[in-house]
Amino acid sequence: MQQSQYLVIDQKSFYATVECVARGLDPMETNLVVADPERSENTICLAITPSMKALGVKNRCRVKDIPPNIQYITAMPRMQLYIECAAAIHRVFLKYIAPQDIYTYSIDESFLDVTPYLKMYGGNVRDLAKMIIDDIRSSVGTVSTCGIGTNMYLAKIALDIKAKHAVDFIGMLDEESYRETLWDHKPLTDFWRIGPGTAKRLYDRGITTMRGIATCPQEILYKMFGVDAELLIDHAWGREPTTIADVKAYKSKSKSLSSGQVLMRDYKYSEGELIAKEMVDQLCLDMVSKKLATESISLYVGYSHTQGTYRASGTAKLSQATNASAVIVPAIAALYRRIVDPRCLIRRICLSCNDVVADTGDMQLCMFEDTTRQLKNKAVQEAILEIRAKYGKNAILKGMNYDEASTCRERNNQIGGHRA
Repeated sequence: MQQSQYLVIDQKSFYATVECVARGLDPMETNLVVADPERSENTICLAITPSMKALGVKNRCRVKDIPPNIQYITAMPRMQLYIECAAAIHRVFLKYIAPQDIYTYSIDESFLDVTPYLKMYGGNVRDLAKMIIDDIRSSVGTVSTCGIGTNMYLAKIALDIKAKHAVDFIGMLDEESYRETLWDHKPLTDFWRIGPGTAKRLYDRGITTMRGIATCPQEILYKMFGVDAELLIDHAWGREPTTIADVKAYKSKSKSLSSGQVLMRDYKYSEGELIAKEMVDQLCLDMVSKKLATESISLYVGYSHTQGTYRASGTAKLSQATNASAVIVPAIAALYRRIVDPRCLIRRICLSCNDVVADTGDMQLCMFEDTTRQLKNKAVQEAILEIRAKYGKNAILKGMNYDEASTCRERNNQIGGHRA
């Protein structure tokens, strides 16, 4: 039986590289930072070029942390451009691999199951990987790194630990080479799905390497991590049974819609309530457009770092599933007033519509609300969506969106919280 071969192809410093390509500059030699200069010096850089990293600048640093002696170009984020570039890279994949064998992991990283295609392209997986990344460089202009593995996990580890330090930006692993070369690799946080919390718990048990996990009595690991220990043990041995087909076939038992934002300054109590109402109002429109409804909304408020208390959170239970802003917005306003300390300044707000269900159109109206009002509210929401679809998100707004503290109009012109 033919051994499986997976590729994980990632774009080096994707946003920064795209900005270099757009300017006709070499992304490997140009000092460039993607950040919004209109924000404060505390703004986190979305990306920096490899040459900046070579000078010791940390990826995802704040603008103020870049040494003053380094000369660099500041590029305004352009999310729509990055999406178009990612689509162009995906079209390159489709020249070699069928859609069902491609899994897009993030905007700049994809898994490819190349097992069925090796014979067609000469049988050498490294040659096929090089053919694809060379095609991306010549047709799109971005610089790729590639991990090759006999399963999805090993391909990811080959990318994260091997490829980024290889001359040709290609790393390769199977179970045997993984144990030979990486069993004693440190730190454990370099490995996919091992975060600082997991690493700390393992460290407290004297485990600092994958070898330590593999040789630790399994009952200890199951006691520490429960069912998650199974994944940890498999990965310690370089095993991963999940395929791209499995990932694509997976259906979550519950679904939610969420929204969050980090505010550009410390917001007062009343200003924070305005933001929460704006955000949940947009979530209601999202549910209407997707024909979904929810029975509960969760609110998380993160206070400014100047406060002694760090956060407040809670959930508003609704009498029944709905997507009506006339019901949900007042519920969130009441929850906000109940859980948020009015003495604290606010910096982060997150909302989640929990366990959303299909709104079939004949969903029972809330018995505690005026029926005519609910039907009118539904018609208004649908009209707003139609107008925005035709003329743009800022074509129709509510009075609260014109408040000085409002972020709605600005966010309507963004993609993922950044300039479109």
